[in-house]
Amino acid sequence: MPAAGESAPLRLPPMCGSCLARRVAWTRPRVDVCYDCLPGGPFPPPACSACGTEQDYFSQGLCGRCHPRSPLHVGSCKICLAWGVYPRHNWTCWACRWWRANCPEQTCQYCGRLTRVGDQGACRLCLSQAQSLQEPGRSLDLAGANRHGQQLFFANILIKRRKTPRLRADPWRARNRNSLPFPAGTGFTDHGPDQLTLFDLAPDPKMVRALAAVADSDLTRYCASIVDEHAARFGWSARQRNDVIRSLRLLQTLRTTPNAKIRASEVLMLPRYQGNITSTMDVLRQAGLLIEDHPTPLQTYLTTRTAGLPPQMVEHLELWVDVMVHGSRTAPRQLPREPQTVRLHVDGVTPAVTTWAQAGYRSLAEVTSQDVRVAVAAQTGARRRFAETGLKSLFKVLHGRKLLFTNPARGLPSTQVRANIPLPLDPATVREGLDSPDPALALCVALVAFHGLTGKELRSLQLTAIADGCLTLGDRVLPLAAPVRSRLAAWLDDRQRTWPETANPHLLINRKTAPRLTPPGQAWPWTGTTLRPQSLREDRILHELQATADLRRICDLFGLSVQGATRYLPTIEHPDLTINSPRD
Repeated sequence: MPAAGESAPLRLPPMCGSCLARRVAWTRPRVDVCYDCLPGGPFPPPACSACGTEQDYFSQGLCGRCHPRSPLHVGSCKICLAWGVYPRHNWTCWACRWWRANCPEQTCQYCGRLTRVGDQGACRLCLSQAQSLQEPGRSLDLAGANRHGQQLFFANILIKRRKTPRLRADPWRARNRNSLPFPAGTGFTDHGPDQLTLFDLAPDPKMVRALAAVADSDLTRYCASIVDEHAARFGWSARQRNDVIRSLRLLQTLRTTPNAKIRASEVLMLPRYQGNITSTMDVLRQAGLLIEDHPTPLQTYLTTRTAGLPPQMVEHLELWVDVMVHGSRTAPRQLPREPQTVRLHVDGVTPAVTTWAQAGYRSLAEVTSQDVRVAVAAQTGARRRFAETGLKSLFKVLHGRKLLFTNPARGLPSTQVRANIPLPLDPATVREGLDSPDPALALCVALVAFHGLTGKELRSLQLTAIADGCLTLGDRVLPLAAPVRSRLAAWLDDRQRTWPETANPHLLINRKTAPRLTPPGQAWPWTGTTLRPQSLREDRILHELQATADLRRICDLFGLSVQGATRYLPTIEHPDLTINSPRD
């Protein structure tokens, strides 16, 4: 409660209960509507009682500039005290937003304020004061510059950069100059003694971040050269490199054993402390300090589907999945399969294996040919096809590894699944994708709609695949259409502006793949639209087939097999299919 004779501080006034567009006219005395919505109005608002202006009335007799809770009220930065910040930015200038995220909250050694303090023990205000009084060719004199106080300044003043920026010394590299490379005889071990815990208690994130920001650790000095190498090779920004350094400090702070290697499961816990996962794992993996103990999504899915099965069956299934994923050089030889394909095979096999386990079987060696046929007959549609192919592959691998006397799936007939008929897309939807403001999405839609690329081909496209207006896909050379060229030029310009120093050779990159050499994921950039590469490709094949009716041409143009192209034959002269080209 305010003391006697003092007025209570002004709060953010509520919105007008009538128009919901402006703030209420008064809060003391209470008025629930604005001046325009007062009964008998609208009435002109009064002049501001503080500055006298008759424009931009906010509430409580004050304008938007004078009311302390107005979004247009100007104040000083709560970190560097610079004048000219707004409450919508949490009373922080642009420079102090980065300062707040990367510096711990401590007591400044020069002004004594409790605020964000940098590596030199000075807050941003003291550092700016020293920089303003710094003489050419001399180092910063923080103590002398702040002995008699500081000169305040305006916030968010743009400084004109040189066209050729001057190279400045890296303070983090300077601190680790004596540790590059790390001294011999110092290292990390896979079998370091673990400190037993009395009870599990999650550390306080604020305390962990404060401890990690104080100084560098053995881990950061050990990985200093690798961080510099990755930053130079992959075009990391200063912010991303600082994120990796801070993540290494966090790992060193959270570790109970100083000389133990880092487990991947520990790195996955960094986001709760505002740490980085992917780039930190790349650095630790390059340094040989990462223990891969986190399962892949396919392994997690297999563990979920095989829960409750006998150990011998689980062992056989894990062996089969490992051969499917990594391939085999011993008989029966097999090439690695895509994880999604392996997952479909697991979906087809696990119902039959679960049924056998419920019937009392302890091992897959007890399964007979009759059991396999009964299990397959219990499935219908596509699941039956997945069960047939999965069981054939499973028993073929186990029999080749001498784990079964006979192959019970040998001679199992294959059921032909009736394929659906592809349908054309709405031309308005395709045009909307072609005219998308996102240059990456517009380019992807154009490449698929005009040239029929698959989603996998899009993700694997590299910059060297496009030359002289032509696109090279394996043995095929496709002349790019004019709409594709214009969208390609727009995307390349946006790519260069956003990531000018990236070393990723792929044509399509995003925020996650720009600082490394990997292709983008399957969902990017299709998350904001209903279009998908498969449906667009089918629409393109339908248009070509309707125009030429030549199956061999379809096979050569789109890289289809005869069986895959036959799926589109029923659409020729179909009375219910009317295809209007969106590309005229």
